[in-house]
Amino acid sequence: MTEHNASTPRADHRTVLLRGGEVHSPADPFATAMVVERGHVAWVGSEGAADAFAPGVDEVVDLEGALVTPAFTDAHVHTTSTGLALTGLDLSGTRGLADALERVRTHAAAAPAGRILLGHGWDATRWPEQRPPSRAELDEAAGGRPLYLPRVDVHSAVVTTALLDLVPGITALAGYHPDAPLTADAHHAVRAAAHSAVTPRQRAEAQRAALAHAASLGIGTVHECAGPEISSEEDFTALLKLAAGEPGPRVFGYWAEQVEGAKSAERIRELGASGAAGDLFVDGSLGSHTACLHTPYADASHTGTAFLDTAAVAAHVTACTEAGLQAGFHAIGDAALTSVVDGVRAAADKLGLARVRAARHRVEHAEMLTPATIAAFAEFALTASVQPAFDAAWGGEDGMYARRLGAGRARTLNPYAALLRAGVPLAFGSDSPVTPLDPWGTVRAAAFHRTPEHRVSVRAAFTAHTRGGWRAVGRDDAGTLVPGAPADYAVWRADALVVQAPDDRVARWSTDPRSGTPGLPDLTPGVQLPVCLRTVVFGQTVYERPNE
Repeated sequence: MTEHNASTPRADHRTVLLRGGEVHSPADPFATAMVVERGHVAWVGSEGAADAFAPGVDEVVDLEGALVTPAFTDAHVHTTSTGLALTGLDLSGTRGLADALERVRTHAAAAPAGRILLGHGWDATRWPEQRPPSRAELDEAAGGRPLYLPRVDVHSAVVTTALLDLVPGITALAGYHPDAPLTADAHHAVRAAAHSAVTPRQRAEAQRAALAHAASLGIGTVHECAGPEISSEEDFTALLKLAAGEPGPRVFGYWAEQVEGAKSAERIRELGASGAAGDLFVDGSLGSHTACLHTPYADASHTGTAFLDTAAVAAHVTACTEAGLQAGFHAIGDAALTSVVDGVRAAADKLGLARVRAARHRVEHAEMLTPATIAAFAEFALTASVQPAFDAAWGGEDGMYARRLGAGRARTLNPYAALLRAGVPLAFGSDSPVTPLDPWGTVRAAAFHRTPEHRVSVRAAFTAHTRGGWRAVGRDDAGTLVPGAPADYAVWRADALVVQAPDDRVARWSTDPRSGTPGLPDLTPGVQLPVCLRTVVFGQTVYERPNE
């Protein structure tokens, strides 16, 4: 994977000295200053040594005690959908069914006539009624207009009759239900119909809104997870073009389509994709009862849905590896993850383990891992692209996971500590709009996992959300503030820095001189998260917080 696969802004050719703060750098755990030149980090060090650089720079930035860190990388984003949720109908905070329907009515009344209504984020497991809206209820609330309303996990959706009327043959597709959320092929069909109605102008506005919001949170890079069942080629290529032409976060794009040989691999490259990966669905989600399990759900009499089997996984990994292309899959359930590792093993048996490991294939979500599948991830050097906010939202003894799987199985989900102990590369993301863009919240969620044995240190979580995202696209030279690295950084207003692990009663002081490790903000639940003051990508400022 090389730089041209990302929508990378041009470097700022000025030389800038930042001084008077705390610089999070492994090159110097006590650094208080940094020099940026031609879009790269040129030097990090102490305040006294910075005086030598001051006469020759174009700009001096007084940090006034602020913290400078590498910019975050969100390794799993759906940019257009995120922007549409930010600018449109967002039901993620609804308190119940009546509240959701009232928000639909208000949105429908305000939306321009003739436009398909798009919403996002409902989760009936959080409502007192414990059920989604019926089609009749939606028809009334939307005033008879076409409405597409996916569940928070985006693996099922409720829609109005008017939208169904736009999809010929919908009733014959797998996953169609007369008055229940649509899943599988039926869901993909109504999603395609709804998204095809989004105009290029609407799409660009949504993409700009999402990227601007990411930049305001200290995110310098996003991995766009697109594909023919998620968005469209037009949406994907338009995003890469927009991000390359305007100041903002870098965008690495993944296109989730099976590769069958050199010709289809070349088409993936022609789209500008970094790989045939991301949401290439092996299964669905736990919330929609479509994650593929070895044994039935605790609250349903089936084992979910399998979209790809072991043979299909093996064929894709083999074709991608032979073409020098990164492969990847969406896999959540334990049966789906077994199919993935068995398929990768078959590819390694054919091509050789070294070639498969060198390709750095990746798996999105990877929630229901077992000791055997964790060991296989390590053996095949599979990156686990995971979302700690899922555990914060749905984990715990009384969470959705426990209702779907039973408390025993739910406690095994998202085993980040075991992955790190096995040497599995981690890359953190949000899956926005499934859970919000929130990098420090993501680090906190991993460090204070609802299941204590799965917790990792704040430092490890921070690394997974910065350097881990770069490694996931094949770049080992970025994601840290060391000389020669791209100058992608964020400036934060934060409380006192600490070097700590969860529940560690000893390491509560500022940077521990015995560790040689730079400090990070205290992310204990209840403590205010850091506030982003500035985000810089390749030396270019892409966000600056207004003066308060």
